[in-house]
Amino acid sequence: MSVPAPAPAFKIGIVKQVLSGDTIVIRKQPIGGPPPEKTITLSGISAPKLARQRTPNSDIETPDEPFAWEAREFLRKKLVGKEVIFTSEKPANSTKEYGNVWGGKDANKDENMTHALLAEGLVKVREGSRNIPQLKKLVEIEEMAKSQGKGVWGTNVQNHVRQIKWNIENPKQFVNKMNGEPIKAIIEYVRDGSTVRACLLPDYIPITLMMSGIRCPVIKQDGEAEPFADEARFFVESKLLQRDVEIILESVNNNNFVGTILHPLGNIAEALLIQGFAKCVDWSIAVMKSGAQNLRKAESIAKTNKLRIWTNYTSTAPLIPAKDKQFSGTVMEIVNGDAIVVKTLNNVQKKVFLSSIRPPREKQNDEEGKQSPRPKGFKPLYDIPWMYEAREFLRKKLIGKKVNVTVDYIQPAKDNFPEKICCTVVSGGINIAEALVSKGYATVVKYRNDNDQRSSHYDKLYEAEVKALGLGLGVHAKKDIPTHRIQDTSGDPAKAKKFFPFLKRAKKTEAVVEFVASGSRMRLYIPKESVLVTFLLAGVNCPRGARPTVGGGGVVEAEPFGEDALIFTKEKCLQRDVNVTIEDIDKAGNFIGWLWLDNENISVSIIEHGFATMHHTGESSEFARQLKSAEETARNNHLGIWKDYVEVEKEVEKEKNTIVQDRTVKYEKVIITDISEDGRFFAQNIELGTKLEALLDEIRQNLKSNAPLPGSFTAKKGNICAAQFSIDKQWYRARVEKITENKRAHVLYIDYGNREVVDCSSLAMLPANTASDPPYATEYVLFGVKFPSDPEDRAEAVRALSYDTLNKRLLLNIEVRGSPSAVTLVDPSNNNLDLGKNLIKEGLVVVDGVRDRRLAPLVAEYRAAQESARRSRLNLWCHGDITEDDAAEFGARR
Repeated sequence: MSVPAPAPAFKIGIVKQVLSGDTIVIRKQPIGGPPPEKTITLSGISAPKLARQRTPNSDIETPDEPFAWEAREFLRKKLVGKEVIFTSEKPANSTKEYGNVWGGKDANKDENMTHALLAEGLVKVREGSRNIPQLKKLVEIEEMAKSQGKGVWGTNVQNHVRQIKWNIENPKQFVNKMNGEPIKAIIEYVRDGSTVRACLLPDYIPITLMMSGIRCPVIKQDGEAEPFADEARFFVESKLLQRDVEIILESVNNNNFVGTILHPLGNIAEALLIQGFAKCVDWSIAVMKSGAQNLRKAESIAKTNKLRIWTNYTSTAPLIPAKDKQFSGTVMEIVNGDAIVVKTLNNVQKKVFLSSIRPPREKQNDEEGKQSPRPKGFKPLYDIPWMYEAREFLRKKLIGKKVNVTVDYIQPAKDNFPEKICCTVVSGGINIAEALVSKGYATVVKYRNDNDQRSSHYDKLYEAEVKALGLGLGVHAKKDIPTHRIQDTSGDPAKAKKFFPFLKRAKKTEAVVEFVASGSRMRLYIPKESVLVTFLLAGVNCPRGARPTVGGGGVVEAEPFGEDALIFTKEKCLQRDVNVTIEDIDKAGNFIGWLWLDNENISVSIIEHGFATMHHTGESSEFARQLKSAEETARNNHLGIWKDYVEVEKEVEKEKNTIVQDRTVKYEKVIITDISEDGRFFAQNIELGTKLEALLDEIRQNLKSNAPLPGSFTAKKGNICAAQFSIDKQWYRARVEKITENKRAHVLYIDYGNREVVDCSSLAMLPANTASDPPYATEYVLFGVKFPSDPEDRAEAVRALSYDTLNKRLLLNIEVRGSPSAVTLVDPSNNNLDLGKNLIKEGLVVVDGVRDRRLAPLVAEYRAAQESARRSRLNLWCHGDITEDDAAEFGARR
């Protein structure tokens, strides 16, 4: 009596992978933890062997046996990813487990895969299994397939052998050939969450593919895994392993392909990101044909929910109030290759930087990567390759144009650099930063992955840079680097005179306004001659804005409406393409002429808006009528400097009804003790000389008998103390004006008006009752006199004044009281010569306008003296126009 075979023990699992036509990997349903896997070889049959590639450990390369691929594909399409039941047993002395698999969960109803393979002629019954009674059924199925000529039992079986192309010689060329078209493929192996092996169809090309735009935690060769690496791999295996997909090849990285995997259920990269299994990678997200924005959104969701790799994530994104996030305005200035000045709708000017880009920079020349010293006269805009091109690109696209600005982040002040508002600027629907990068005129800043302070269009910027780099554009070019040999005439009269004949002969010359120093003074770049010049508007008298004092040490306050004139010309002309006509050149090398912007004469415009008056030289010009008409319009409309203008008739009537006091003349005998560089001077009353000498004797006797101990007196700014003069070593009264870090004191000798810097050890406390006397030297200015702004001309005038006045007995009359008071000086030894009037007559200074009717006769004399100097072309008047600015930006000599 035979014993019946025991009933098979059925198990349930999900098919992970089909290794060949008779070998299947099944994941058993887990109770807890990661699912265990079983590799089941189907009992009683053998399948054709798949091809083997040559490896570093084996030089043997074998092709497919006939129908090996079809057998594998038959099982893959029926089973992968599906729930099945199976049996398994491991015979003694065997390393394999054998069993049967059914394509469902009911062995009585669902298909037995062994039977199905045999029926299609894709496998054979093992020779050693033919005589086993239990496998008789298999032999019957095989015989049926054989009789029908199916599969391996048919004819022309060699036509069913794959021709595999194991290697691609030029991966980059292959990517370009595919041109972003989807390629059908099967995922054969998952190395980690973002790297797979795939077989491209229909040419059976195996490739290693890195997913574009993401990176998952990796499993290293030694088996060590980064956090969540195993989970990420399992996630991809469960979704893609041996699934039919489409692949878009986008780039190459170290012979590995980079691309996007498309599955009918969606993009696996997005799924990995949204689950917190991956991070976005800037370099590969830039090569994506599409979908980069979706990846960023998916990553953002995982960050917000702090999923998996983002468990400890803290956002570095800036918190910008909604009202400051976006604004519109007009571009007024291109500061450099990555910064612009925008005038908002409420007339506020904001300097903003283009987010996440860098303008062209100097090359680092030495071995340590440090910057070599710049040569003399180095001008970054022209001497750094591609910086001029970047500026010009922005200037031509943006100046005067409306833009929409979105603030991306604010870079805080650091290392003496101010805070930077970094924005995306859009003009006419074009992202300006992206356009700049695409031309190769800027590069993209590379960030750490956890840095959220970046452009809201960062991926587009990176993509643009990749294209520019590939084409060798701009800063990425290896040859044909642009050079600009620019000559600068500013502050160099000799060089300016060489260019003057060409520029004057040219009539209208095209130029670019590079800088505006005042309403009538600017710097021009003339491309035709490759020269920078200082240019003064002809025919106008324009008030000056605030400017540095000659020699440094402060700022000269703006004249009334000087800043308004500066703003007018700046907003009108700065960085605009203009036409100029050069008519003259002054002795400082500044060109004088007319400037047009779109056929608008700027000299006429600035007068018409009330920011300048007509200069006497304009009366003889061809534009005299236009200038006079413009001035009349501004005057009638009370614009600018004419704001408080009263018609002459009303003013005369008012003057008739006003009792005018005569000028008071009460001379004081003085001696001039010191004259400063700007023409101010100190004077002592001669009648108080004896009293001063007695005071100084008392101070010196006291300090001689009670010598001060070094360091016993701590000087502070504003102290009145005794100071030892460096030349005669005598003690004088002095006021401390400044204390430097190296214990040096800047002092003013209050009884003489001269200044010097001494050691603090040369200061002492004044003896009792010697500090109460007021200073014996008083500071004054010459009434009605205006010293030249040009340093050389001013020095010449001060020399003449010093020669006429120092240490001479003169007569002083206070004309206008103030701080300092304005006075006239008369030399009794020279026929009571008015020394201020004499300087005017010699053409060394000019008349400073005074409206006091009491002094009108004196001013009239001064104006007559000035007219005499002008007619004779003396000194300042040799070139006619002497109303210059002292803008240091134009190389004014100090």
